[in-house]
Amino acid sequence: MAHAVQTPLRGTLQFRNVFIAVFIGTALVLAALILNSMRPAVDTAHPAAEGVKATGKCAECHLKETSAVVHQYETSKHAAKGITCLECHNPVEGQESLDHRGFTITSTLTSKNCAQCHTTEYEQFNRSRHAAPAWAAVKGAGAFTPEQLAHGEKYHPGAVDRPANKLAQLEGAAASPAGCEGCHDVGRPNADGSLGTCTDCHSRHAASVALARNPQTCGQCHMGPDHSQIEIYNESKHGALFAAQKQHMDLNASPKTLTTEHMSVPTCATCHMSGLEGMKVSHDVTSRLSWTLFAAVSEKRSNYAGGQDEMKELCLKCHTQPKVEAFYKQAEDVVLATNDKVSEVREIIADLRKDGLLTPEPFDESIEFMDFDMWHYFGRTAKHGAFMGGADFVQWHGNYELLLMKVEIEEEAAAIRRGH
Repeated sequence: MAHAVQTPLRGTLQFRNVFIAVFIGTALVLAALILNSMRPAVDTAHPAAEGVKATGKCAECHLKETSAVVHQYETSKHAAKGITCLECHNPVEGQESLDHRGFTITSTLTSKNCAQCHTTEYEQFNRSRHAAPAWAAVKGAGAFTPEQLAHGEKYHPGAVDRPANKLAQLEGAAASPAGCEGCHDVGRPNADGSLGTCTDCHSRHAASVALARNPQTCGQCHMGPDHSQIEIYNESKHGALFAAQKQHMDLNASPKTLTTEHMSVPTCATCHMSGLEGMKVSHDVTSRLSWTLFAAVSEKRSNYAGGQDEMKELCLKCHTQPKVEAFYKQAEDVVLATNDKVSEVREIIADLRKDGLLTPEPFDESIEFMDFDMWHYFGRTAKHGAFMGGADFVQWHGNYELLLMKVEIEEEAAAIRRGH
């Protein structure tokens, strides 16, 4: 039987086929390795068995006990990125550990837990009036460490190292926890050395950027006669546009890539925090402010020029330069006029006290409440209305009330002098 003879041509073809197959296989392997190296860590990192077990076990129990938190977590970006329950609830330095059904968790979550991943955001928050000054405005300096006091005073002189609020004390022990502290705890000093809580704005389990961008979230605290920002915003053109167009906006867009295409109408966070179209993102909500509008007599902030330039840069995303400059001029005119009106009345009060016609103690005579209402309610309202586009709040809730209070205080002061 004749044997087939392998020709040189056939051998060459076989070698070439093998070479091509090896080359293609190697290329596919290399391509897969390159693509895998480009994947985010959350896709490639494998959570510890303890973390996986905890998340499943947490959901198993909490679906029966507090089911809403499980559903909130499931809709969060934390869940989408594979962040487990233990990664947030794990005790960090300075926190008390708690044995919870076989798992070790912290007894109290604070901003320090969030700072494990969101360090920059926490440091920015720590410089803001939402931090130490917020708590000190009610409770004074007593609970802060020396380091916290020094840090707070560095950025807000006189706003942290101060006595407790006398009015809050007079209102009684039951009023403060359910009242003032409900908002001012955003800057409460924690036992682990941190300040405040992130969940006042982002919520606990949804950890939501969209929630923090919604004006109603800010309005939980920034409302009412002494800081009526949400009422002013709702009246303003910004508020009316947001109400009409919010369904077309992407409130979940990344802060670092946010554009006017995502949010064509500003909310509180847009103006005070967001990195719109390349601007710097900041959790220091005071960094773009130029006046101390909260004060009885407002002054320019230490970063007046820089803060105003940053805010104007954001205004220019929608408005022309002449419009922005005219708006600021008009608002600052209201601030200066309000300062004059409040100062005139405060001089009347000071003269009464100097002449011994009022006691040294605050809030024990009706004229002192009238003076407080004048600047704390109506003066603040007029100034905030001017800077936020709320005409009615500048006029009827502001300047009309300022005029009325001036007349009433003058009459009361005259009556006190006649009575002595």
